[in-house]
Amino acid sequence: MVNAEIGVIGGSGFYSFLEDVTEVQVDTPYGSPSDSLFLGEIAGRKVAFLPRHGRGHHLPPHRINYRANLWALRSVGVRQVLGPCAVGGLREEYGPGTLLVPDQLVDRTKARVQTFFDGLPLPDGTVPNVVHTTFADPYCPSGRKAALGAADGRGWQAVDGGTMVVVEGPRFSTRAESKWHASMGWSVVGMTGHPEAYLARELELCYTSLSLVTDLDAGAETGEGVSHAEVLRVFGENVARLREVLFDAVAALPATEDRDCLCMHAHDGWDLGIELP
Repeated sequence: MVNAEIGVIGGSGFYSFLEDVTEVQVDTPYGSPSDSLFLGEIAGRKVAFLPRHGRGHHLPPHRINYRANLWALRSVGVRQVLGPCAVGGLREEYGPGTLLVPDQLVDRTKARVQTFFDGLPLPDGTVPNVVHTTFADPYCPSGRKAALGAADGRGWQAVDGGTMVVVEGPRFSTRAESKWHASMGWSVVGMTGHPEAYLARELELCYTSLSLVTDLDAGAETGEGVSHAEVLRVFGENVARLREVLFDAVAALPATEDRDCLCMHAHDGWDLGIELP
């Protein structure tokens, strides 16, 4: 059943004011997603919104069922995903309010299930094969182009490219960790960008991150370091502007039938052992 073509993984602030939003519960072989899917329409495009942390923000980053989230989106027809997220800046010039559209990712998570293709049987008895998926370029070039163009159109000069390092959470980095991340030349640090981006690639979905800097990470500033309250405050101050950029990016994404990028060819030549939804 096709209900949407584009997915947005983010908070309720991105869809709560839309008219004619339909709430749909989706079951997956990997358990329940973070919440229901909320289906609406933007600029003539059918969009499925999914609150990454659930309504009320009750799921910390390390307890999000990333597999169920991405599977649920694909099962309703989604083929392109926008993933807005809050991050800490690792460079002085990437202060609060900076929007960065990364082109690279570093995984420093520790305990998250990172693949659909682990050779373990699903509830229906189907056994996926072990598959090694190309991930040299983690983000969709078409999605990145749409996001950058949307930001520019709203007068928000986004940073074109950079590396997001993803940590396990829910704690913030120590000052030493933050200084190390910065010394490696990485741009921003977050807690939810992986395995979200990789699982999207395994499902041959186009995935684009829009990373909103809410703070300078602990090692990049003086004082007491990052606080959750400060992150929420800065995100709240920018959510309306980010929503405008997201919606413009939705409108600018290519039609599903016009996609022709590396994302949709991730499994060329592979026998998956399972049928994707």
